[in-house]
Amino acid sequence: MNQLQEPELESSKENPIWAAIKETASLLVMAIVLAWIIYTFVVQTFWIPTGSMERTIMPGDRVLVAKFYYRFREPKPGDIFVFKSPEDIGNSRPDLIKRIVATGGMKIEERNGQLYINNKLQDEPYTLPDRPGADFGPYKVPKNKLFAMGDNRGNSKDSRWIGPINKKAVIGRAFFTYWPPQRFGILR
Repeated sequence: MNQLQEPELESSKENPIWAAIKETASLLVMAIVLAWIIYTFVVQTFWIPTGSMERTIMPGDRVLVAKFYYRFREPKPGDIFVFKSPEDIGNSRPDLIKRIVATGGMKIEERNGQLYINNKLQDEPYTLPDRPGADFGPYKVPKNKLFAMGDNRGNSKDSRWIGPINKKAVIGRAFFTYWPPQRFGILR
């Protein structure tokens, strides 16, 4: 009768300290590569320094931005998103966070501080009102562009000043506030 024998584990002749160092180094390299992939293609964190998005996002909040989101969906009005500013400030183009209020082909107008899209008054309970008498437009958003405004309309340098945002400048969709703990939650 033939008996099957299981192979025995071979004991390593390598120094256990050296083996632990190699194992730790390979785990560290894998963690760095994974973190880089996540940061580059999946989710990035942003610190918010200004009040241009107040009531929704406060100065000092930290938010998560899904960088992959617009690879699968088109940007739409109401989305909060991060993009590269079309203007140089100093020697760089900072990342900005705003709300999309209109996309290519839509007509936007601000009358006496109230927003109209395609001549329809918008219900925006999340905004802080603009100053009375604030007017802009009418303006038709060009194809492949986005019109962005801050929720704090009277304190936001947005598409009314910097122009429409090219879709190629979009970094991703902001979806979650994770700091400070009392503001933890989904962005709407």
